Amino acid sequence: MTDRLEHFRPYVLGLFRIVVGLLFACHGAASLFGVLGGAAGTGGTVDAGTWPGWYAAVIQLVGGSLVLLGLGTRVAALIASGSMAYAYFKVHQPGALWPMENGGEASAMFCWAFLLLVFTGSGAFGLDRVLDRRTAGQRRPAEETTPAVV
Repeated sequence: MTDRLEHFRPYVLGLFRIVVGLLFACHGAASLFGVLGGAAGTGGTVDAGTWPGWYAAVIQLVGGSLVLLGLGTRVAALIASGSMAYAYFKVHQPGALWPMENGGEASAMFCWAFLLLVFTGSGAFGLDRVLDRRTAGQRRPAEETTPAVV
C-alpha cells in the first residue's frame, strides 16, 4: 500500500500547494482590493503603506500567487511562513495562549503549511518543475564546457 501511495505523493503535494497558495492569495486580495468580503470582513481595504497590515497583504497576495503557480515555491513559502509566524506572535498570541482562544488558527496553520512547502518543494503541476526541465535541456556537462588542460 505504501508503494502505491508514494506514486501519488507529488500530485497530492501539488494540489496541497495550489489550495494553500490560492487561499493565502485570497486573503491578500481581500485586504488590498476589498474583494471577497474585504479586509477583516468589513468590505474595506487596508491603507496603503500601513504597518503591518498593508505589507502583510502584499506578502499574502504575491507569496500566495507564487506558491499557487509553483514558481519560486521554497523562497515564497519561507517568506509567507515567516510573515504568519510574525502575525501569530505579535497580533494573536498576546491575547491568549492557544490559537482557539486568540483567533490565530489561520496564522498558525498557514505558518506550518508554508514551512512544510519550504522543505518539500512544489510537487507536481508547478512552474518550477517546467522551468527546471527546460533549463536542464540547455545545460551541457562540465567536461564539454571546461577547456582541456594541456
